[in-house]
Amino acid sequence: MTMTLVRWDPFQELASWSNRLNRSLNDRPGHTEDSFGAWAPAVDIFEKDHKLVIRAELSGVKKEDIDIDIENGVLTLKGERKRETEVDEGNAYRLERVYGAFTRSFSLPTTVDPSKVEAVYKDGVLEVAVPKLEAAKPKKVQIQAA
Repeated sequence: MTMTLVRWDPFQELASWSNRLNRSLNDRPGHTEDSFGAWAPAVDIFEKDHKLVIRAELSGVKKEDIDIDIENGVLTLKGERKRETEVDEGNAYRLERVYGAFTRSFSLPTTVDPSKVEAVYKDGVLEVAVPKLEAAKPKKVQIQAA
């Protein structure tokens, strides 16, 4: 009899538990796709040109249906993707897109300047750029001869 060793991955285990919890919550009676928080946009967060950049995928969301707030060091994206009225559900073969309100919040590091935030919305992608404080930017130090 041979025994196969399987490496235990705690992060995979955590992801599996999270997926099972999400499925059980979404299968509860009275839950619909239009419920608040039914979806959350995918985001990329990275640094570029001394700025913290947050890119959120918001296809199908109108610019006027998006709000960006910063309070107590937390940047919050809120919005809503509204269902199109031209689609009659009785005549639909498959409806997979999720509609309703969303909220995503991100703690900002203390090295950024929240008073100078810029946001651009183009082709269904929202890009929020938060510049670093001058004191947080790298500085070149000159070496003096002794």
